[in-house]
Amino acid sequence: MHILFLTDNFPPESNAPASRTFEHCREWVRAGHQVTVITCAPNFPKGKVFDGYRNRLWQQEQMDDIRVIRVWSYITANEGFVKRILDYQSFMLSATLAAPFVHGVDVVVGTSPQFFTACAAFLVSRLKRIPFVFELRDMWPESIKAVGAMKDSAAIRFLERIEMFLYRKAARIVTVTHAFKSTLMRRGIDGGKIDVVTNGVDLSHFAPQAKDAALVQQMALQDMFVAGYIGTHGMAHALETLLMAAHTLQQMPAAQNVRLVFLGDGARKAAVVAQAQAMGLRNVLFLDSVSKQQVVRYWSVLDVSVIHLRKTELFGTVIPSKLFECMGMGIPVLHGVAGESAEIVRREHVGEVFESEDAQQLVDALLRMRDDPVAFARFQQNGLAAAQRYDRKNLALQMLQVLEHTLQK
Repeated sequence: MHILFLTDNFPPESNAPASRTFEHCREWVRAGHQVTVITCAPNFPKGKVFDGYRNRLWQQEQMDDIRVIRVWSYITANEGFVKRILDYQSFMLSATLAAPFVHGVDVVVGTSPQFFTACAAFLVSRLKRIPFVFELRDMWPESIKAVGAMKDSAAIRFLERIEMFLYRKAARIVTVTHAFKSTLMRRGIDGGKIDVVTNGVDLSHFAPQAKDAALVQQMALQDMFVAGYIGTHGMAHALETLLMAAHTLQQMPAAQNVRLVFLGDGARKAAVVAQAQAMGLRNVLFLDSVSKQQVVRYWSVLDVSVIHLRKTELFGTVIPSKLFECMGMGIPVLHGVAGESAEIVRREHVGEVFESEDAQQLVDALLRMRDDPVAFARFQQNGLAAAQRYDRKNLALQMLQVLEHTLQK
C-alpha cells in the first residue's frame, strides 16, 4: 500500500502533530508499506525556516525511509488570524498541486489541527480517485473561538460548513479522543466510520533517566524541586496561571526550593516573559525550544510536569500529548485540564488533577507532591507502567489497520 500523508507539521519540527505523524509513518514503512509525506519547510513555532532548509516550490528528502516532499507556503509566526489563514491556504494549494506528481498512491490522509490540509487531501482524493481519511486532532474552527482569537461570525460559520462537508466526504475519520468521536456523532456524522487512535509515546525515545547534571548546574537547579512546563506558549495554554502560582510560592518561606521551568515558544511567549518580569518572579526560568533529540535532557531535570489549558468546555475533549511523554519518562504530572485527559490521570494514578486556571490548587498540589515521597514514587512507577499501554508503535499499527480496512472497502 502506498500512503500519501499531507501535514503542515513534520520533523525537524518537534511539536505534537509533527511527532505523531513521523512516528506513525515510520512504523508503516517498517510494516512494509510505502509512505510519501507532503509538508512545508519546517518553521514552527517562530515562523522562521529552520537552518538547512529553504522555502522552495519543491524539495525532497528521505527520513527513515519516508519520502518527504516539502512545498512552498506563506510562512508567518503563529500570530494573527488572517496571516495564519493565508499560511494554511497556501499550503493547501501547494500540496494539492504537488500531489499529482506522486504516483501509485492508494490512500490519502489529511491531518488537522486546522482543516485546510484536509481540504487538500479531499481534492487529491478526487483527482486520484482514491479514499480520503481525515485525521482529526483538533475541533477546528471551534478552537479559534475557545481561545478568544475570533468570535462567532459569518466567517466562522462558513468555516464550520466546510468542516462538516469534510467530515461527510471522508471515507474514514480517525480522532485522537473518544470525546471528539462523541461530538461528531452528536453533529450527525455516522459513528460507524469514526475510529479513535489516541496520542501516545515513542518509548524508544522517552524513557526514564537520571537528571542531566550539566543542565542542572547550568540552570542552577541543585537541591531544587523543579516543576516544568514543556510545550507551546500559546493562547490556549493560559500560562498566566502558572505565573500566579509561582508568585504565591515565592512568598512562602517553605517553598523557596521550588522552581518553575518553561521550555518552548509560541504566540504568547514574549507576553508571558514580560509578565513574569513585571511580577518580579525569581523562581521561574524561561528556555527556548530545543530539538526532539535534546528535549529528553530537559525533561530529565523535572521532578514534576505541569500540563495546563484554558478553562473552556472544548478543551475538556482534548488529551495533551505531553501527558504520555511524562508517563514514558516516569515524571508525575500536575494536570490542569478537565475531561477525558483528567480521567486518564486519575485512572492510571500518574499524578494530581487541579482545576484549570486555579493557581492556588496548583500550588497546593505541587507542595503535596514535593512533601510526600511515597506518593511521588508511586506516581513515577504508575506512569512507567501506563506508558506501555500508550506505546506509539502499537497505536501506529492500529491506525494502519484503519487505512488497510478503508482500502479494502
